Amino acid sequence: NRLSLGAQSFKQDHLEKLGRIHNPGDIFEAFAGARSAGFSRVNIDLMFGLPDQDCDSALTDLEQAIALGPEHISWYQLTVEPNTVFHRYPPVTPDNDILAEMTREGHKLLAEAGFHQYEVSAFARPDESARHNLNYWLFGDYIGIGAGAHGKLTRDKTIVRTQKTRMPTDYVVDANRRQTKVPSSEIILEFLMNALRLTDGFELTLFSERTGQPPERFDAFIDQASQLGFVEINQGRLVPSERGRYFLDDMLLLI
Repeated sequence: NRLSLGAQSFKQDHLEKLGRIHNPGDIFEAFAGARSAGFSRVNIDLMFGLPDQDCDSALTDLEQAIALGPEHISWYQLTVEPNTVFHRYPPVTPDNDILAEMTREGHKLLAEAGFHQYEVSAFARPDESARHNLNYWLFGDYIGIGAGAHGKLTRDKTIVRTQKTRMPTDYVVDANRRQTKVPSSEIILEFLMNALRLTDGFELTLFSERTGQPPERFDAFIDQASQLGFVEINQGRLVPSERGRYFLDDMLLLI
């Protein structure tokens, strides 16, 4: 029962650089329409680290999102994906020092506005964390419905990824899904790269429950990550430190 609006930015020039077809006014109109339609849970997606963006601009975007009064904000850094325009023609983006400042000041702004960070990029008002997202991050199963939809299913300790036909015209003719078994060598990485995004981490018993792997399979990872200050064990949970969340990719190299 949650509606998510892909605002990305409230700046027209940034939207154009991202190739978005909406304008800032459309965001306000869509949010008002969501409330009028009866949605009591609304999320706003925002990006930072955009081409030619400075810290003040990133924080202004956040302030405008907060002012709308959503229950949830997803605030994530721009990543350049393969086979995109930005990958072929890399834009000038903020350096690491500016990104660190954006992150630090943005988190402070969200906390002061009453948003609790429960995942690397997810912030919610009390009792408004996204349950379906928590299921993804805790390596739960889900069914993909519709053209291009992805799913994850566990049967007899075997994890299978599913993907429906991508193009709607083809999907109408053939709605069957492709299935790919996840190799055991990749399961631990997939589990940890999701579960360690969560501020509260995960119960240690969940590792074997969701992966089908014996707990000792990641003992060496815990030892190394603990020594580097990336994680700690607290009341039966493996919890990433702030350092661990900031350097998640580096931590995963220990697997």
